[in-house]
Amino acid sequence: MKIRKVALVDLEELQRIAQLTFSETFSSQNSEANMSEYLEKEFSAEKLTEELMDENAEFYFVELEGKAIGYLKINTGASQTEIKDPNALEIERIYVLKEFHGKKVGQLLYRKAIELAKERGLAYVWLGVWEENARAIRFYEKNGFKVFDKHIFMLGDDHQTDLMMKLDLNL
Repeated sequence: MKIRKVALVDLEELQRIAQLTFSETFSSQNSEANMSEYLEKEFSAEKLTEELMDENAEFYFVELEGKAIGYLKINTGASQTEIKDPNALEIERIYVLKEFHGKKVGQLLYRKAIELAKERGLAYVWLGVWEENARAIRFYEKNGFKVFDKHIFMLGDDHQTDLMMKLDLNL
């Protein structure tokens, strides 16, 4: 497995893996209408192109035999979804194809995010995770993250609560 930075030329592959992994992760717990609306809006070619062109946002693929099996999206500075602290890095997304769950792929992407934050001398890493995504919450707690707040995440017309979690890098 190798990690590589996603470029604009990878747009179709990014759109494919983003839609597929999000759907695999959340479709069983959400309505088809809300999932369709979210997938079309958040993972449209236009929106992903805009994010790929953003100097404060980065995507990374984890690949196996040249095929993306998961991805990471990080944000810094003004591109963070909430806090916008210049001393922080936001992990906006870590998603892995279901068939690769439990195979340390998410951990590989997580370590990449921490490495990037440390290289930049940032004080902490934060993220939001759906309060009903017990698997992800356990993953982040195991890696030292602590809940510090909550926020509302809109999936279509459904108001969902995300736990905001933080890892201090200056310990």
